[in-house]
Amino acid sequence: MGEDRWHERVARLYGTERVGYASCDVRYTTDPPPEELVSRLHLVAVTPVGDVVVSRSIQGWRFLPGGTREPGESLLELARRELVEEAGARLIGDPTPFSSFVADSRTAEPYRPHLPHPRAYWLHAVAQVEVMGPPSNPDDGEQVTEVLQLAPGEAVEYIAEHDTIHADVLAHAIALGLLTAR
Repeated sequence: MGEDRWHERVARLYGTERVGYASCDVRYTTDPPPEELVSRLHLVAVTPVGDVVVSRSIQGWRFLPGGTREPGESLLELARRELVEEAGARLIGDPTPFSSFVADSRTAEPYRPHLPHPRAYWLHAVAQVEVMGPPSNPDDGEQVTEVLQLAPGEAVEYIAEHDTIHADVLAHAIALGLLTAR
């Protein structure tokens, strides 16, 4: 599936963007990343009824659950951990990767010593989940105050109020037919 066909549908994703908080330049791709270079994972978490799980932090940020890889952690372990921490959800089956950001750091050192540097990938995957309870909110993680289960289109709109990039990633997953907008 060629990347060109998605440029118009999710135009804000394509092109190189500077991400200030991470001191890097990113570009979007649907090419599979080398697993050892994946430093982050965000999940389009879909419930059995087809809703998308979205999280809101204490700061009011709205986002898809996910985060940074821990030392020695597999992508499956990363997905499981982040879903519990940020959504109170349990993974059902394996995540299906569909895109990533290629992140080229502007810093001399990696964000954390075990992470790839200067190039890393921020992976996006669709995952079937079951929300089990409140997020675990570990002290060193994102403090999530609300977890919602929304129809895919509503989830895009909700996330877009704070994070147009995650909203566009979700819209791209919908456009790819990886979940159905109700």
